[in-house]
Amino acid sequence: MSLDVETPDPPELESDADLSDYDDVDVAGANDTHRDDLDAFLREGAWEEGFAEWAAQSDLDESEWEIVEDLGLVTGFDFFWDDFADRVGYHAPGLPEDWKERDLHPALDSWSTVSAINAELTELGRIVSDRLKADYVDWDADYEAPDDLPDF
Repeated sequence: MSLDVETPDPPELESDADLSDYDDVDVAGANDTHRDDLDAFLREGAWEEGFAEWAAQSDLDESEWEIVEDLGLVTGFDFFWDDFADRVGYHAPGLPEDWKERDLHPALDSWSTVSAINAELTELGRIVSDRLKADYVDWDADYEAPDDLPDF
């Protein structure tokens, strides 16, 4: 399946955002998250390229994507350099478990829709993260393992 929608503007990354605010992110010793660099890369094409790749294989339909847009979820993406893992990490936005009680959107009517949106936003984050690392990041990890690690 594929999703035929216009590419939204990339999220704006905040250089001073705190990674500990995310329940789904675990980064050891993050000193320089390179958010300013990653923000520039997103605007230079990484977001558009990653979004196009994701949309070509996405299982979301246009009505589900409309929910994402109506709720402004794309602005909740965050990308950061994870020096320890030598990767571009990401936080994907999602719909909360109490979506029904909060009456978030009139078209949200089932757990399957909520689950599909959350899963697809996570996949979009992964694809953009991989694109950033493969095609845009030109720095190496500064993390050096301690000398006293055992040899296996």
